[in-house]
Amino acid sequence: MNADQIVRDFCASWERGDIDAIVDAFTEDAVYHNIPMQPCVGKDAIRIFLEGFLGGMASSVRFDIRHQLVAGNLVMNERVDTLAMQTGEVALPVCGVFELDPSGKIRAWRDYFDMAPFTASA
Repeated sequence: MNADQIVRDFCASWERGDIDAIVDAFTEDAVYHNIPMQPCVGKDAIRIFLEGFLGGMASSVRFDIRHQLVAGNLVMNERVDTLAMQTGEVALPVCGVFELDPSGKIRAWRDYFDMAPFTASA
């Protein structure tokens, strides 16, 4: 398993807006937590969040990974997420923490960021 490449490929699936590929990257009981918000637990909840986010709030998302570190099944990256919103683009500095299971699926993903740039665009 190449944890670094798994996370890079996962981030690229966001740029394609490929909800099926994004959801498929998670374990059935995965936790996706944008830290300022409530966590999504399980693939069904993650899909519902993604369909609302990518289908309504942001028309596209681009991840610019600045730094990425791997320690076994743990991957951390510093990145800038650029969200194409109805009101224009929003650049959001993010620190992401990914925990992978032995098969390479994401069992936990936590993103830490400041909501201010996001809410200012609403």
